[in-house]
Amino acid sequence: MEHSSGFSLPNSGHNRDAEASKMGMWLFLFTELLLFGGLFVVYMVYRLLNHEAFLLSSFELNVTMGTFNTVVLLVSSMTVAMSITAIQKGNAALSIRLLFVTLGAAVVFMVVKYFEWSAKIHHGLFPGQLVFDNLPKGEGLFFFLYFFMTGLHALHIIIGAVLIAVVIYRTRKGLITAEKYTLTENAGLYWHLVDLIWIYLFPLFYLIH
Repeated sequence: MEHSSGFSLPNSGHNRDAEASKMGMWLFLFTELLLFGGLFVVYMVYRLLNHEAFLLSSFELNVTMGTFNTVVLLVSSMTVAMSITAIQKGNAALSIRLLFVTLGAAVVFMVVKYFEWSAKIHHGLFPGQLVFDNLPKGEGLFFFLYFFMTGLHALHIIIGAVLIAVVIYRTRKGLITAEKYTLTENAGLYWHLVDLIWIYLFPLFYLIH
């Protein structure tokens, strides 16, 4: 009995650590949802108060770029989910390749967003610029919320990409295996949150017309 108990303790300890790690990630994701949920409420209130101004301002956004980035993130969400399945089945090489695709999607998203932001800044629509300061109040609010909320989302993209890069490194080192892949799951959960937030941001800003 003592011998059997001695062998079960390490495994049960690992399981407890994995469950605690997942619970911690879910709690963190919940706070992130509260943050963006609050911002969505603020957006909706200002949109109701400035409907025409928000409508006119939305025409300044590039729907094609927004749609392309939506597809990119949906694909990345699929590849990160596939990478989790691959590591669960013990295929570390495939998991790494799929994570690299996800990482590439993050880079593509940021490059597209860079060109999109650059166009708006070039036209003086960034808060603090002359054109922005002379906009009607409602249009100014739209672009302030646009840059703030998409900027905050972009920060989450960068954090998610760093987390995925860490998972790739640890998988290559053999620290993430078919028996120990909680970090990969947590990275996947975070990335799905990033995708989910964009699924709401895209129609709110780009498709209101």
